[in-house]
Amino acid sequence: MLLSVFYKLAIHSSFMLQKSIKYLPGIGETRAKLLQKELGISTYEDLLNHFPFRYIDRSKYYKISEIRSTNADIQLIGKITEIAEVGEGRKKRLTATFRDATGEIELVWFRNYKWIQQKLNTEDSFVIYGRPQLFNRKYTIAHPEIETLEERKKKSFLKLQPVYPSTETLVKKGFTHRVWTQIMNGLFQQTGLNFKESLPESVRKELNLVDKNTALYNIHFPQSIDLLHKAQTRLKFEELFYLQLQLLQKNIHRKKKIKGHIFENIGEYFNRFYHTILPFELTGAQKKVIKEIRKDVKSGVQMNRLLQGDVGSGKTIVAFISMLMALDNGFQASMIAPTEILAQQHYHSLKKFAEPLGINIRLLTGSTKQKERKELFDKLAGGEIQILVGTHAVLEDKVIFDNLGLAIIDEQHRFGVAQRAKMWKKNTIPPHILVMTATPIPRTLALTHYGDLDVSVIDELPPGRKPVKTIHTYSKDRLKVFHFIKSELEKGRQAYIVYPLIEESEVLDYQNLTDNYEKIKLFFENTPFKIGMVHGKMKQEEKDAEMAKFKNNETQLLVATTVIEVGVDVPNASIMLIESAERFGLSQLHQLRGRVGRGAEQSYCILMTEYKLSEEARTRMQTMVATNDGFKIAEVDLQLRGPGNILGTQQSGIMKFRLADIIKDAPLLHTARNIAYKVLKEDFLLQKPEHQNIRYFLQKQIKESGFWNLIG
Repeated sequence: MLLSVFYKLAIHSSFMLQKSIKYLPGIGETRAKLLQKELGISTYEDLLNHFPFRYIDRSKYYKISEIRSTNADIQLIGKITEIAEVGEGRKKRLTATFRDATGEIELVWFRNYKWIQQKLNTEDSFVIYGRPQLFNRKYTIAHPEIETLEERKKKSFLKLQPVYPSTETLVKKGFTHRVWTQIMNGLFQQTGLNFKESLPESVRKELNLVDKNTALYNIHFPQSIDLLHKAQTRLKFEELFYLQLQLLQKNIHRKKKIKGHIFENIGEYFNRFYHTILPFELTGAQKKVIKEIRKDVKSGVQMNRLLQGDVGSGKTIVAFISMLMALDNGFQASMIAPTEILAQQHYHSLKKFAEPLGINIRLLTGSTKQKERKELFDKLAGGEIQILVGTHAVLEDKVIFDNLGLAIIDEQHRFGVAQRAKMWKKNTIPPHILVMTATPIPRTLALTHYGDLDVSVIDELPPGRKPVKTIHTYSKDRLKVFHFIKSELEKGRQAYIVYPLIEESEVLDYQNLTDNYEKIKLFFENTPFKIGMVHGKMKQEEKDAEMAKFKNNETQLLVATTVIEVGVDVPNASIMLIESAERFGLSQLHQLRGRVGRGAEQSYCILMTEYKLSEEARTRMQTMVATNDGFKIAEVDLQLRGPGNILGTQQSGIMKFRLADIIKDAPLLHTARNIAYKVLKEDFLLQKPEHQNIRYFLQKQIKESGFWNLIG
């Protein structure tokens, strides 16, 4: 009975919120179409969730003498001393001189000013509100909000007045602060503050959160600073809580329901490699991660694990050992990478380990010849090929495995969700999934975007590696830097010089590769050192040939664009000079730096910039010089760029919060995850009476987002 009453009330409330905004006072058919086109607002609910992005303190009054060019809206009290219509035709406008005891400014209206003209007189005192702009050494306010002091005194007005996200078109069509306020007032009058509670009372009490009605009213019409803060906290928590519910429920459901291949045996391949072939001792972090993977693959539940590791931390060897677990149990394994260069690098690295064990490993990319493909497809389907490394080509429907047990996806943020899901369908029981990234992900980002995955972290580098010394220098010192590179080459080392552009740009004044390649050749022409060049416009075979020469020390200096950002492993390379380093993001700079420091010798990363830098660019340089820790760098990068830019737009749909900010609201995010976990642990399907509000709103949110569905 209790459940049916709740659902009836919830459905009634939901029905009201789904009404078209054209029925609201002050909107109508024309404005409704405009709001839909400009902001995607079509229902009462859309409008209710169109939250202000800032608030204006209307309790403060300025004097005219206090006006400054701060680009801020202000409020004044004074009198109108002169009123005039000036100009002709379309340039006609209404002007008024507004004075207080400290000075005067000009008010101006360019259109629809007849009602203003009737209202203005020189007897009344007025309160005006608007943004002053300096024009001909005199301050002017265009189209100010205006009312008599008597009108203001009669009103009980909000001291904190909301400012709503809008567009230029809406502003031109008359959507002023006043109009938005009137529309929102009408919305609350029609809905009658009768919004169904979406959080259990126990959660609200535990966290001291205000109820839904109080939160929604005070986010739009804050009665005080304290109530505004409480409203924001409540609504932010709700956003984060429901996201974490979806992610955790998906994770728990998968572990309960989705079977996984059982890798029971640790057999010949694993033991022989680990005890006789492995050329170095694994780090403690690598061993810990291998144990986590081992526990997953013998549990009978499908593994879905994210493996994070900094540049050079040894993810590839962990991936190979995981593959051996699959092979020891009669399964195949596959690794896919987003680019041919990276796929080839992985193939050659894994082949070195696989061949002594007699393992059949093959490579499949877009460049694989048709004749070779047919033979490869036959052997893969027949089970002869044990490990397949490749690019997106592996995801094609015609690529059929005999018995795929483990799929590894490298640099997984470069693959779309649908593409990754294709690997699930490569066997009747989905293969275990290990996704890897060399771009460390801050914990807050991992909890929001990858909250349904189990996370493993390799947080230490192999022993014996010296930290790369990073130096920030300026372009005026280029000759000194070239002499330093020459001295390192004379010691038998190799070096990279990386540029952001291939050819000169008329728009961007950054160092470019083709021009500077000639200058570098000139500097090194009387030396025994050979110079190579690699960039994205070269054919694949040309790139491969140049990379092979550098790897074999046939060329000592490689001039390149960011094609060497990932997938290049030359332990003898000890210098990385990055020209126009201000052009690169932190993550990219860190990835590039990871190309050196792979051998026993001291390595250097030199960041060369112009002297004049933006504040953000200077922060990036200082961060790179201060630390080699990819996780610390990722935190700074998140603060500078925000989550959407780090993940890419196609990856960040789930991250579109109305109010929450995962950087500023990180503590609230962790609280939301803990509460969500506690709720699901005691009532996974949300069947208890006290959880019916959660169940209803979770189903509604899942239906609207299309993110994932479990409970029916």
